[in-house]
Amino acid sequence: MAVNMECLATLKGHEDRVWCVAWNHSGTLLATCGTDKVVCIWKLEGERWIRSSVLSDGHSRTIRCVTWSPCDKLLTSTSFDGTTAVWDRKNGEFECALTLEGHENEVKCAAWSPSGQFLATCGRDKRVWIWSIDDDSDYECSSVLSSHTQDVKSVTWHPHKDTLLSTSYDNTIRIYEEQEDDWECISVLESHTSTVWAAAFDKTGQRFASCSDDCSVKIWQEYLPQNKEGVITPGNHSTWKCICSLSGYHQRTIYDIKWNNVTGYIATACGDNSIRIFSESADSDDNAPSFQMIAQMKNAHNEDVNSIDWNPAKPDMLASCSDDGDIKLWRLSSEV
Repeated sequence: MAVNMECLATLKGHEDRVWCVAWNHSGTLLATCGTDKVVCIWKLEGERWIRSSVLSDGHSRTIRCVTWSPCDKLLTSTSFDGTTAVWDRKNGEFECALTLEGHENEVKCAAWSPSGQFLATCGRDKRVWIWSIDDDSDYECSSVLSSHTQDVKSVTWHPHKDTLLSTSYDNTIRIYEEQEDDWECISVLESHTSTVWAAAFDKTGQRFASCSDDCSVKIWQEYLPQNKEGVITPGNHSTWKCICSLSGYHQRTIYDIKWNNVTGYIATACGDNSIRIFSESADSDDNAPSFQMIAQMKNAHNEDVNSIDWNPAKPDMLASCSDDGDIKLWRLSSEV
């Protein structure tokens, strides 16, 4: 099986490197951010994608990540200035409702839990912060986790429960859960041989994919206590095992990875300026799956591809951004 990738639009509005793209959950708005210290909001007007908002008063340095709350009412941005801004969307307009401080330096990523009760942030200070949000929209630091030994690159929540995953410059992936009154690291996953940049769960939450500076993609699977495969589990916690490694496809660092909840496709953003799409083989073994590359857009951008995101409402649409300052929208279609 192979698919075509067609560039639908090139969005220009940032003045420098674009670090992150993020669709809202309805797929109607795209948030982007970059070195120019602004967040741009894009929407479709007629047949054209336009920049509907520019959020410029939240940060004093590079903005590294943007992410939407589950209800799409709030948007967070994280910055090299050490803060996380929470933007409130009211009547189509965004205002900076509050600024979260605590990290010692660059905040690299933020992620909302599926329940909307927690916000996780991570940064260069090797820490993961978990903020709890009450019914009055007050944010309180629930836990500061210092499990990693190096820069923490990303945080990602399980799609159905309050389980958090982080990736790091220390080559590991760590999993956290709330234990009584605090959060604890319950698992350290080691398989990559260099910085782990990002991870993405599939729609079931029983698998996730990770990408790395070692130019590989790894697929991890959860084994519950008393699993039929006989995989040993510690106490009441699951065991996550690397069940597949995709190597030889990427020539440079893989900076981002996203798993499509509808098609099951996995997209990667690479430092070789390319985007690649992978699909699980039809005859794949559940415990030793095989994946094939079904699309490759070489030179999708003129420089490193930093971030990608599938549109939740249009599973054939993918957004990407790059060091070249452009945002691009892609449509996938089956080859005839």
